[in-house]
Amino acid sequence: MKIVCNGKDNTMFKKNHVVRLVLIFTLIMGVSSLAVMLGGTMRARNNSYITIDPETIELVQLNAPKEGDPIAVVDTSLGEYRFVLYPQYSPNAVANFTELANSGYYNNTYVFHSESGVYSAAGAPNKDGSANDSSHELVERELNQNLWPFKGAVCVMTTTLKQSFKEKCFGGGTYYNGSRFLTLNTVTFDEDFQKELRESSESEALAEAFIKHGGVPNFSQQMTVIGQTYSGMDVVEKLASLETNNAGIYKFPKEDVIIKSVTIGTYSEKDEDTGKK
Repeated sequence: MKIVCNGKDNTMFKKNHVVRLVLIFTLIMGVSSLAVMLGGTMRARNNSYITIDPETIELVQLNAPKEGDPIAVVDTSLGEYRFVLYPQYSPNAVANFTELANSGYYNNTYVFHSESGVYSAAGAPNKDGSANDSSHELVERELNQNLWPFKGAVCVMTTTLKQSFKEKCFGGGTYYNGSRFLTLNTVTFDEDFQKELRESSESEALAEAFIKHGGVPNFSQQMTVIGQTYSGMDVVEKLASLETNNAGIYKFPKEDVIIKSVTIGTYSEKDEDTGKK
C-alpha cells in the first residue's frame, strides 16, 4: 500500500527584504502528524506531497558511511560533529549547503535556537536567526521516502511557501529551503507513544527505527534532510539542550554557541581512526 505525505509545517517567511525565521517550534506529541505516513494514494501536484511505498523504503540513515561518501564536519564552540551527506536524494539542498560551507559562509555563525533537548537550529550570521540576504534561501524543497528525521538527522529549514491564487484557495504550493539547518536529537518515546507508533505505522521497520534510534517523527516529510550524524552525537545532544532565554517562538541560548566552521570532505575510515587517537 502506498502512502502520501503532505508537508505543510515549519515555514519561514521574508520580512523587510531579509529572510527571517518564523518556525513552528511547538512539537505536537502523539502520532497525529505521523498519520501522513499512513494514508492512501494521492497524486503529487507539487512538492507538497510525496508518495511513500512502505515495501521499498530504504532506511539509509541507519547504515554506516562508506569510503568516499561526502561528509560535513561541523566545528562548534562545544565540540565537533560529523554527518554524511545525501546528494543522491537531496541534490539541490546538498549543493547549496556545500557551496555555502566551501565559501566560508558558516564560519562564526550562531546556534540560535535550542529546543528542550529535541533539536538545535544553526547557521545564521545573526544572533536572532536572520540571514543577511536571500540569495541562498530559495532552493526548492526535496522530500524522499528514504530520508527521515531520526536522531542525528540534519535538515535544512524551509524558508518560503509560494502559492498561486488557486493554491491559496484550495491548497498546495511550492516550498523552498534555505541556508540554516536543524540538527535533531530526539523526543521522548514513552510506552504509550511507542504503542501508538507501532499500531499506526504501515512500515514496521520505520516505526521500530524511530523507537530504537530516536528522532522527531512529527517532522517526517516536512523538511529536506541533507545528512545523518555518524560521529559526535554527544555534541548534538548538548546543542539541543542549551539553557535558553525564551522570546516568543524563539529559544535563544543564554550564552553564545558558535559554529566555527563547516568543512566538506569525503569519508575515510583511516582518517576517522586517526582522528580518534
